[in-house]
Amino acid sequence: MAVRQPQDMHRAYTAAFNAGDMDALMALYEPGASLAPAPGQTVGGADAIRSALAGFLALHGQMTITTLGVVPSGDFALLHGSWSLVGTDPDGKAVELTGRNTEVVRRQEDGGWRFIIDNPFGDA
Repeated sequence: MAVRQPQDMHRAYTAAFNAGDMDALMALYEPGASLAPAPGQTVGGADAIRSALAGFLALHGQMTITTLGVVPSGDFALLHGSWSLVGTDPDGKAVELTGRNTEVVRRQEDGGWRFIIDNPFGDA
């Protein structure tokens, strides 16, 4: 189901992530989108994003995102928030990640919104 308002992107993302639903996560990205899976690192395209997200989903964690701002401009919007992810690494060790995220989303032909740039480490 398409996200109808840019301010709903973070809610849709956390619902898909916390359900471990890779297909629902990928549906939130344009095919040529870019993702920064770590500070100073950027990947582009569906295959690379899927691979990067698989690493985060492997933590079997729960994510929260607090939307701090939405700046709309026609068919684009800039999102800003803070997030945390609490999970377990492959060795069974507790992991807690946090950051301040910045994303650009674009309205699609069907009226829904999708990520074109996703930077979960916008403060790094």
